[in-house]
Amino acid sequence: MHQLKHFLTTLCLICATVVSTLPANGQSLIRDAEIERSLRELAAPLMNAAGLGNQRMNFWILDDSKMNAFVAGPKTIILHSGLLFRLETPEMVQAVLAHEIAHIANGHLSRRPANLQASGRMARVGLALALAAAAATGSAEAAVGLGVGSADAARRAFFAHTRAEEASADRSAGRYMVGAGIDPGALVDVMEVFRGQEVLTTARQDPYVRTHPLTRDRLRAAQGMAAAANVPDRDRSASAYWYARLQGKLSAFLRNPNWTQRRIGNRTDEVALMRRAIAYHKTPDPERAIATMDKLLSVRPNDPYYNELLGQILFESRRYPQAVEAYRRAVALAPREAQIQAGLGRALLALKTSSATREALNVLQRAYSRDPVNPRLLRDLAQAYAETGQSGMASITVAERYALAGRLDDAAVQARRASGLLPAGSPGARRAQDIIRSAERSSKARR
Repeated sequence: MHQLKHFLTTLCLICATVVSTLPANGQSLIRDAEIERSLRELAAPLMNAAGLGNQRMNFWILDDSKMNAFVAGPKTIILHSGLLFRLETPEMVQAVLAHEIAHIANGHLSRRPANLQASGRMARVGLALALAAAAATGSAEAAVGLGVGSADAARRAFFAHTRAEEASADRSAGRYMVGAGIDPGALVDVMEVFRGQEVLTTARQDPYVRTHPLTRDRLRAAQGMAAAANVPDRDRSASAYWYARLQGKLSAFLRNPNWTQRRIGNRTDEVALMRRAIAYHKTPDPERAIATMDKLLSVRPNDPYYNELLGQILFESRRYPQAVEAYRRAVALAPREAQIQAGLGRALLALKTSSATREALNVLQRAYSRDPVNPRLLRDLAQAYAETGQSGMASITVAERYALAGRLDDAAVQARRASGLLPAGSPGARRAQDIIRSAERSSKARR
Protein backbone atom coordinates (compact mmCIF):
# COMPACT_ATOMS: atom_id res chain seq x y z
CA MET A 1 0.00 0.00 0.00
CA HIS A 2 2.88 2.33 0.73
CA GLN A 3 4.28 1.68 -2.76
CA LEU A 4 0.87 2.40 -4.31
CA LYS A 5 0.45 5.64 -2.38
CA HIS A 6 3.98 6.71 -3.28
CA PHE A 7 3.38 5.98 -6.96
CA LEU A 8 0.11 7.89 -7.06
CA THR A 9 1.54 10.86 -5.21
CA THR A 10 4.61 11.21 -7.40
CA LEU A 11 2.76 10.45 -10.62
CA CYS A 12 0.18 13.15 -9.93
CA LEU A 13 2.83 15.88 -9.82
CA ILE A 14 3.46 15.69 -13.52
CA CYS A 15 -0.11 14.71 -14.37
CA ALA A 16 -1.46 17.80 -12.63
CA THR A 17 -0.34 19.79 -15.67
CA VAL A 18 -3.47 18.35 -17.29
CA VAL A 19 -2.03 15.97 -19.84
CA SER A 20 0.40 18.68 -20.90
CA THR A 21 2.61 16.13 -22.64
CA LEU A 22 -0.09 15.08 -25.07
CA PRO A 23 0.53 16.06 -28.70
CA ALA A 24 -3.04 17.40 -28.94
CA ASN A 25 -2.15 20.70 -27.35
CA GLY A 26 1.50 20.83 -28.39
CA GLN A 27 2.84 21.37 -24.88
CA SER A 28 5.57 19.53 -23.05
CA LEU A 29 7.44 19.86 -19.82
CA ILE A 30 11.04 21.06 -20.02
CA ARG A 31 13.06 19.07 -17.53
CA ASP A 32 16.57 20.43 -17.05
CA ALA A 33 18.69 20.17 -13.92
CA GLU A 34 20.39 23.56 -14.34
CA ILE A 35 17.18 25.46 -15.02
CA GLU A 36 15.43 23.84 -12.07
CA ARG A 37 18.43 24.58 -9.83
CA SER A 38 18.26 28.23 -10.94
CA LEU A 39 14.59 28.44 -9.99
CA ARG A 40 15.28 26.79 -6.63
CA GLU A 41 18.01 29.33 -5.92
CA LEU A 42 15.68 32.23 -6.76
CA ALA A 43 12.91 30.71 -4.65
CA ALA A 44 15.02 29.71 -1.62
CA PRO A 45 14.82 33.02 0.32
CA LEU A 46 11.08 33.18 -0.35
CA MET A 47 10.57 29.61 0.81
CA ASN A 48 12.40 30.45 4.02
CA ALA A 49 10.29 33.57 4.55
CA ALA A 50 7.11 31.51 4.01
CA GLY A 51 8.20 28.91 6.58
CA LEU A 52 8.59 26.24 3.87
CA GLY A 53 12.37 26.20 3.74
CA ASN A 54 12.60 22.56 4.82
CA GLN A 55 10.43 21.35 1.93
CA ARG A 56 11.73 20.13 -1.41
CA MET A 57 9.75 22.03 -4.05
CA ASN A 58 9.57 21.17 -7.73
CA PHE A 59 9.85 24.09 -10.15
CA TRP A 60 9.07 22.91 -13.68
CA ILE A 61 8.70 24.75 -16.96
CA LEU A 62 6.03 24.17 -19.57
CA ASP A 63 7.15 24.85 -23.13
CA ASP A 64 4.35 27.24 -24.02
CA SER A 65 4.58 30.74 -25.46
CA LYS A 66 1.53 31.90 -23.51
CA MET A 67 2.14 33.53 -20.16
CA ASN A 68 1.06 31.53 -17.14
CA ALA A 69 2.18 30.05 -13.84
CA PHE A 70 0.24 27.79 -11.50
CA VAL A 71 0.49 25.45 -8.55
CA ALA A 72 0.19 21.84 -9.71
CA GLY A 73 0.37 20.18 -6.31
CA PRO A 74 1.46 20.79 -2.73
CA LYS A 75 5.12 20.76 -3.81
CA THR A 76 5.05 21.66 -7.50
CA ILE A 77 4.95 25.01 -9.29
CA ILE A 78 4.75 25.16 -13.09
CA LEU A 79 5.83 28.23 -15.09
CA HIS A 80 5.32 28.76 -18.81
CA SER A 81 8.41 29.55 -20.85
CA GLY A 82 6.47 32.44 -22.39
CA LEU A 83 6.07 34.06 -18.99
CA LEU A 84 9.72 33.66 -18.08
CA PHE A 85 10.75 35.37 -21.30
CA ARG A 86 8.61 38.38 -20.33
CA LEU A 87 10.07 38.73 -16.82
CA GLU A 88 12.93 41.18 -17.24
CA THR A 89 14.55 41.02 -13.80
CA PRO A 90 15.29 38.33 -11.23
CA GLU A 91 12.97 40.18 -8.83
CA MET A 92 10.06 39.78 -11.26
CA VAL A 93 10.66 36.01 -11.39
CA GLN A 94 10.82 35.99 -7.60
CA ALA A 95 7.55 37.94 -7.41
CA VAL A 96 5.79 35.24 -9.46
CA LEU A 97 7.38 32.51 -7.35
CA ALA A 98 6.40 34.32 -4.13
CA HIS A 99 2.79 34.57 -5.31
CA GLU A 100 2.56 30.87 -6.19
CA ILE A 101 4.33 29.86 -2.97
CA ALA A 102 1.71 31.91 -1.12
CA HIS A 103 -1.08 29.84 -2.68
CA ILE A 104 0.57 26.74 -1.20
CA ALA A 105 1.37 28.26 2.19
CA ASN A 106 -2.14 29.73 2.50
CA GLY A 107 -3.84 26.39 1.86
CA HIS A 108 -5.59 27.39 -1.34
CA LEU A 109 -5.20 23.85 -2.66
CA SER A 110 -7.47 22.42 0.02
CA ARG A 111 -10.67 23.08 -1.94
CA ARG A 112 -9.34 21.69 -5.22
CA PRO A 113 -11.17 18.32 -4.97
CA ALA A 114 -14.48 20.21 -5.00
CA ASN A 115 -13.29 22.26 -7.96
CA LEU A 116 -12.35 19.03 -9.69
CA GLN A 117 -15.91 17.76 -9.43
CA ALA A 118 -17.20 20.98 -10.95
CA SER A 119 -14.71 20.84 -13.82
CA GLY A 120 -15.69 17.22 -14.44
CA ARG A 121 -19.21 18.39 -15.19
CA MET A 122 -17.81 20.63 -17.95
CA ALA A 123 -15.43 18.17 -19.56
CA ARG A 124 -13.55 14.97 -18.93
CA VAL A 125 -9.91 15.77 -18.35
CA GLY A 126 -8.31 12.36 -18.00
CA LEU A 127 -6.00 10.73 -15.53
CA ALA A 128 -4.15 13.98 -14.92
CA LEU A 129 -6.76 15.72 -12.80
CA ALA A 130 -7.99 12.46 -11.32
CA LEU A 131 -4.56 11.78 -9.93
CA ALA A 132 -4.34 15.35 -8.69
CA ALA A 133 -7.53 14.68 -6.74
CA ALA A 134 -6.09 11.44 -5.40
CA ALA A 135 -3.09 13.27 -4.02
CA ALA A 136 -5.18 16.07 -2.56
CA THR A 137 -7.57 13.71 -0.77
CA GLY A 138 -5.07 10.96 0.11
CA SER A 139 -7.41 8.38 -1.42
CA ALA A 140 -6.55 6.19 -4.39
CA GLU A 141 -10.30 5.77 -4.95
CA ALA A 142 -10.40 9.41 -6.03
CA ALA A 143 -8.30 8.53 -9.05
CA VAL A 144 -11.26 7.49 -11.18
CA GLY A 145 -10.32 8.17 -14.80
CA LEU A 146 -12.46 10.91 -16.31
CA GLY A 147 -11.32 10.50 -19.92
CA VAL A 148 -9.56 13.05 -22.06
CA GLY A 149 -11.74 15.86 -23.34
CA SER A 150 -11.76 19.65 -23.23
CA ALA A 151 -8.67 19.82 -21.08
CA ASP A 152 -8.08 23.56 -21.45
CA ALA A 153 -11.49 24.54 -20.09
CA ALA A 154 -11.22 22.04 -17.26
CA ARG A 155 -7.74 23.23 -16.40
CA ARG A 156 -8.94 26.81 -16.09
CA ALA A 157 -11.70 25.71 -13.74
CA PHE A 158 -9.47 23.50 -11.67
CA PHE A 159 -6.56 25.89 -11.27
CA ALA A 160 -8.49 29.17 -11.24
CA HIS A 161 -8.16 31.19 -8.05
CA THR A 162 -10.84 33.42 -6.61
CA ARG A 163 -10.23 37.14 -6.31
CA ALA A 164 -10.08 36.71 -2.53
CA GLU A 165 -7.36 34.08 -2.91
CA GLU A 166 -5.45 36.34 -5.28
CA ALA A 167 -5.56 39.26 -2.85
CA SER A 168 -4.45 36.97 -0.02
CA ALA A 169 -1.58 35.58 -2.12
CA ASP A 170 -0.50 39.12 -3.06
CA ARG A 171 -0.32 40.18 0.60
CA SER A 172 1.61 37.07 1.57
CA ALA A 173 3.93 37.38 -1.43
CA GLY A 174 4.71 40.97 -0.45
CA ARG A 175 5.58 39.87 3.09
CA TYR A 176 7.78 37.05 1.83
CA MET A 177 9.62 39.41 -0.51
CA VAL A 178 10.23 41.98 2.22
CA GLY A 179 11.31 39.22 4.59
CA ALA A 180 13.76 38.00 1.96
CA GLY A 181 15.09 41.50 1.31
CA ILE A 182 13.49 41.73 -2.14
CA ASP A 183 11.70 44.88 -3.31
CA PRO A 184 7.97 44.04 -3.54
CA GLY A 185 7.71 46.63 -6.28
CA ALA A 186 8.53 43.73 -8.62
CA LEU A 187 5.07 42.36 -7.86
CA VAL A 188 3.63 45.56 -9.32
CA ASP A 189 5.92 45.20 -12.33
CA VAL A 190 4.51 41.71 -12.97
CA MET A 191 0.94 42.97 -12.74
CA GLU A 192 1.76 45.72 -15.22
CA VAL A 193 2.76 43.04 -17.73
CA PHE A 194 -0.82 41.78 -17.66
CA ARG A 195 -2.55 45.11 -17.21
CA GLY A 196 -5.34 45.64 -19.71
CA GLN A 197 -5.79 41.96 -20.57
CA GLU A 198 -8.99 41.68 -18.57
CA VAL A 199 -10.81 43.74 -21.20
CA LEU A 200 -9.78 41.31 -23.96
CA THR A 201 -11.92 38.42 -25.06
CA THR A 202 -11.15 35.11 -23.39
CA ALA A 203 -9.60 33.75 -26.58
CA ARG A 204 -7.07 36.58 -26.66
CA GLN A 205 -6.16 36.59 -22.96
CA ASP A 206 -3.08 34.89 -21.64
CA PRO A 207 -4.08 32.01 -19.34
CA TYR A 208 -2.46 33.69 -16.33
CA VAL A 209 -5.21 36.32 -16.39
CA ARG A 210 -7.92 33.66 -16.62
CA THR A 211 -6.57 31.67 -13.66
CA HIS A 212 -5.30 34.68 -11.65
CA PRO A 213 -7.95 37.41 -12.04
CA LEU A 214 -6.29 40.82 -12.02
CA THR A 215 -8.30 43.78 -10.70
CA ARG A 216 -7.58 47.44 -10.19
CA ASP A 217 -7.99 46.88 -6.45
CA ARG A 218 -5.24 44.25 -6.54
CA LEU A 219 -2.96 46.55 -8.46
CA ARG A 220 -3.59 49.49 -6.11
CA ALA A 221 -3.05 47.29 -3.07
CA ALA A 222 0.25 46.04 -4.47
CA GLN A 223 1.35 49.59 -5.28
CA GLY A 224 0.53 50.67 -1.72
CA MET A 225 2.38 47.72 -0.25
CA ALA A 226 5.44 48.49 -2.39
CA ALA A 227 5.38 52.18 -1.45
CA ALA A 228 5.20 51.36 2.27
CA ALA A 229 7.92 48.72 2.20
CA ASN A 230 11.31 49.57 3.61
CA VAL A 231 13.72 47.12 2.03
CA PRO A 232 17.40 47.88 2.59
CA ASP A 233 19.88 47.60 -0.24
CA ARG A 234 21.17 44.08 -0.65
CA ASP A 235 23.67 42.18 -2.70
CA ARG A 236 21.77 41.14 -5.84
CA SER A 237 24.68 39.32 -7.46
CA ALA A 238 23.53 35.80 -6.58
CA SER A 239 19.96 36.25 -7.83
CA ALA A 240 21.21 38.07 -10.94
CA TYR A 241 23.62 35.21 -11.63
CA TRP A 242 21.02 32.44 -11.41
CA TYR A 243 18.51 34.54 -13.35
CA ALA A 244 21.07 34.95 -16.15
CA ARG A 245 21.71 31.21 -16.26
CA LEU A 246 18.00 30.45 -16.28
CA GLN A 247 17.16 32.88 -19.05
CA GLY A 248 20.32 32.17 -21.01
CA LYS A 249 19.92 28.41 -21.20
CA LEU A 250 16.17 28.48 -21.77
CA SER A 251 16.37 31.00 -24.61
CA ALA A 252 19.39 29.33 -26.22
CA PHE A 253 17.57 26.01 -26.50
CA LEU A 254 14.15 27.37 -27.47
CA ARG A 255 15.15 30.14 -29.86
CA ASN A 256 16.85 30.16 -33.23
CA PRO A 257 20.66 29.86 -32.93
CA ASN A 258 21.16 32.88 -35.20
CA TRP A 259 19.03 34.97 -32.84
CA THR A 260 21.15 33.75 -29.93
CA GLN A 261 24.42 34.59 -31.67
CA ARG A 262 23.20 38.09 -32.51
CA ARG A 263 22.13 38.72 -28.92
CA ILE A 264 25.48 37.53 -27.54
CA GLY A 265 27.58 39.63 -29.90
CA ASN A 266 31.21 39.64 -28.84
CA ARG A 267 30.58 38.87 -25.19
CA THR A 268 32.83 36.26 -23.59
CA ASP A 269 31.38 36.05 -20.10
CA GLU A 270 30.36 32.73 -18.60
CA VAL A 271 26.68 32.78 -19.57
CA ALA A 272 27.51 34.06 -23.06
CA LEU A 273 29.86 31.11 -23.58
CA MET A 274 27.13 28.71 -22.49
CA ARG A 275 24.62 30.27 -24.89
CA ARG A 276 27.15 30.30 -27.75
CA ALA A 277 27.93 26.61 -27.22
CA ILE A 278 24.23 25.74 -27.37
CA ALA A 279 23.76 27.86 -30.49
CA TYR A 280 26.65 26.09 -32.23
CA HIS A 281 25.22 22.74 -31.11
CA LYS A 282 21.82 23.57 -32.61
CA THR A 283 23.32 24.84 -35.91
CA PRO A 284 24.73 22.06 -35.86
CA ASP A 285 28.46 22.71 -35.55
CA PRO A 286 29.71 20.18 -32.99
CA GLU A 287 33.38 21.14 -33.28
CA ARG A 288 32.73 24.76 -32.36
CA ALA A 289 30.20 23.75 -29.71
CA ILE A 290 32.73 21.47 -27.98
CA ALA A 291 35.53 24.03 -28.31
CA THR A 292 33.30 26.67 -26.72
CA MET A 293 32.42 24.30 -23.89
CA ASP A 294 36.12 23.70 -23.31
CA LYS A 295 36.56 27.47 -22.86
CA LEU A 296 33.62 27.58 -20.46
CA LEU A 297 34.94 24.68 -18.40
CA SER A 298 38.35 26.30 -18.18
CA VAL A 299 36.53 29.09 -16.30
CA ARG A 300 34.21 26.86 -14.24
CA PRO A 301 35.68 23.33 -14.26
CA ASN A 302 33.76 22.17 -11.21
CA ASP A 303 30.32 23.28 -12.30
CA PRO A 304 28.22 20.09 -12.61
CA TYR A 305 25.69 21.65 -14.99
CA TYR A 306 28.31 22.79 -17.48
CA ASN A 307 29.86 19.33 -17.38
CA GLU A 308 26.37 17.91 -17.96
CA LEU A 309 25.86 20.27 -20.91
CA LEU A 310 29.13 19.09 -22.43
CA GLY A 311 27.92 15.51 -21.95
CA GLN A 312 24.67 16.33 -23.73
CA ILE A 313 26.44 17.97 -26.66
CA LEU A 314 28.84 15.03 -26.99
CA PHE A 315 26.01 12.51 -26.70
CA GLU A 316 23.84 14.22 -29.31
CA SER A 317 26.92 14.43 -31.55
CA ARG A 318 27.22 10.61 -31.19
CA ARG A 319 30.52 10.81 -29.32
CA TYR A 320 29.37 8.36 -26.70
CA PRO A 321 32.59 7.45 -24.85
CA GLN A 322 33.46 11.14 -24.37
CA ALA A 323 29.88 11.83 -23.31
CA VAL A 324 30.12 9.15 -20.62
CA GLU A 325 33.24 10.75 -19.19
CA ALA A 326 31.64 14.21 -19.12
CA TYR A 327 28.55 12.85 -17.42
CA ARG A 328 30.68 10.95 -14.89
CA ARG A 329 32.35 14.23 -13.89
CA ALA A 330 28.95 15.90 -13.60
CA VAL A 331 27.54 13.10 -11.42
CA ALA A 332 30.61 13.23 -9.17
CA LEU A 333 30.06 16.97 -8.71
CA ALA A 334 26.29 16.68 -8.12
CA PRO A 335 25.53 13.11 -6.98
CA ARG A 336 21.94 13.93 -5.95
CA GLU A 337 20.86 15.38 -9.30
CA ALA A 338 18.63 12.69 -10.80
CA GLN A 339 18.56 14.25 -14.26
CA ILE A 340 22.35 14.24 -14.48
CA GLN A 341 22.36 10.59 -13.39
CA ALA A 342 19.78 9.92 -16.10
CA GLY A 343 22.08 11.49 -18.68
CA LEU A 344 24.93 9.22 -17.61
CA GLY A 345 22.65 6.19 -17.84
CA ARG A 346 21.54 7.20 -21.33
CA ALA A 347 25.16 7.62 -22.50
CA LEU A 348 26.16 4.27 -21.01
CA LEU A 349 23.32 2.53 -22.87
CA ALA A 350 24.63 4.04 -26.12
CA LEU A 351 27.95 2.22 -25.66
CA LYS A 352 26.06 -1.06 -26.28
CA THR A 353 28.30 -3.29 -24.20
CA SER A 354 27.00 -5.68 -21.57
CA SER A 355 29.04 -4.12 -18.77
CA ALA A 356 27.96 -0.58 -19.71
CA THR A 357 24.32 -1.67 -19.90
CA ARG A 358 24.47 -3.22 -16.42
CA GLU A 359 26.04 -0.05 -15.07
CA ALA A 360 23.41 2.02 -16.88
CA LEU A 361 20.64 0.05 -15.19
CA ASN A 362 22.10 0.74 -11.74
CA VAL A 363 22.52 4.44 -12.50
CA LEU A 364 19.01 4.78 -13.94
CA GLN A 365 17.45 2.95 -10.98
CA ARG A 366 19.09 5.45 -8.64
CA ALA A 367 17.82 8.31 -10.79
CA TYR A 368 14.31 6.81 -10.80
CA SER A 369 14.26 6.65 -7.01
CA ARG A 370 14.68 10.43 -6.95
CA ASP A 371 12.66 11.38 -10.03
CA PRO A 372 10.02 8.76 -10.92
CA VAL A 373 7.98 11.10 -13.14
CA ASN A 374 10.53 11.83 -15.87
CA PRO A 375 9.27 10.33 -19.17
CA ARG A 376 12.67 10.24 -20.87
CA LEU A 377 14.22 8.56 -17.84
CA LEU A 378 11.42 5.97 -17.89
CA ARG A 379 12.11 5.27 -21.57
CA ASP A 380 15.81 4.68 -20.90
CA LEU A 381 15.13 2.63 -17.78
CA ALA A 382 12.72 0.40 -19.74
CA GLN A 383 15.42 -0.14 -22.37
CA ALA A 384 17.97 -1.04 -19.68
CA TYR A 385 15.58 -3.57 -18.11
CA ALA A 386 14.85 -5.09 -21.52
CA GLU A 387 18.52 -5.37 -22.47
CA THR A 388 19.35 -7.10 -19.18
CA GLY A 389 16.56 -9.66 -19.64
CA GLN A 390 14.09 -8.20 -17.12
CA SER A 391 11.02 -8.14 -19.36
CA GLY A 392 8.51 -7.69 -16.56
CA MET A 393 10.21 -4.60 -15.19
CA ALA A 394 10.62 -3.26 -18.73
CA SER A 395 6.87 -3.59 -19.30
CA ILE A 396 5.81 -1.90 -16.06
CA THR A 397 8.23 0.96 -16.74
CA VAL A 398 6.76 1.43 -20.23
CA ALA A 399 3.30 1.31 -18.66
CA GLU A 400 4.21 4.10 -16.26
CA ARG A 401 5.53 6.19 -19.14
CA TYR A 402 2.27 5.73 -21.06
CA ALA A 403 0.29 6.61 -17.95
CA LEU A 404 2.21 9.86 -17.59
CA ALA A 405 1.15 10.78 -21.12
CA GLY A 406 -2.50 9.96 -20.36
CA ARG A 407 -2.41 6.88 -22.67
CA LEU A 408 -4.17 4.63 -20.18
CA ASP A 409 -5.28 1.97 -22.66
CA ASP A 410 -1.69 1.47 -23.86
CA ALA A 411 -0.49 1.60 -20.26
CA ALA A 412 -2.95 -1.15 -19.30
CA VAL A 413 -1.67 -3.43 -22.08
CA GLN A 414 1.88 -3.15 -20.80
CA ALA A 415 0.77 -3.43 -17.17
CA ARG A 416 -1.11 -6.67 -17.86
CA ARG A 417 1.98 -8.06 -19.56
CA ALA A 418 4.12 -7.03 -16.58
CA SER A 419 1.62 -8.56 -14.15
CA GLY A 420 2.05 -11.93 -15.83
CA LEU A 421 5.84 -11.73 -15.69
CA LEU A 422 6.52 -10.31 -12.23
CA PRO A 423 6.24 -12.18 -8.91
CA ALA A 424 2.85 -11.70 -7.26
CA GLY A 425 2.99 -9.08 -4.53
CA SER A 426 6.27 -7.56 -5.73
CA PRO A 427 6.49 -3.74 -5.94
CA GLY A 428 6.41 -3.90 -9.74
CA ALA A 429 3.37 -6.17 -9.74
CA ARG A 430 1.51 -3.83 -7.37
CA ARG A 431 2.31 -0.87 -9.62
CA ALA A 432 0.97 -2.88 -12.57
CA GLN A 433 -2.29 -3.66 -10.79
CA ASP A 434 -2.75 0.00 -9.89
CA ILE A 435 -2.42 1.05 -13.54
CA ILE A 436 -4.81 -1.69 -14.65
CA ARG A 437 -7.44 -0.56 -12.12
CA SER A 438 -7.03 3.07 -13.15
CA ALA A 439 -7.47 2.12 -16.82
CA GLU A 440 -10.59 0.11 -16.04
CA ARG A 441 -12.12 3.00 -14.08
CA SER A 442 -11.29 5.39 -16.88
CA SER A 443 -12.92 3.07 -19.41
CA LYS A 444 -16.08 2.85 -17.33
CA ALA A 445 -16.22 6.61 -16.92
CA ARG A 446 -16.00 7.11 -20.69
CA ARG A 447 -18.93 4.77 -21.36
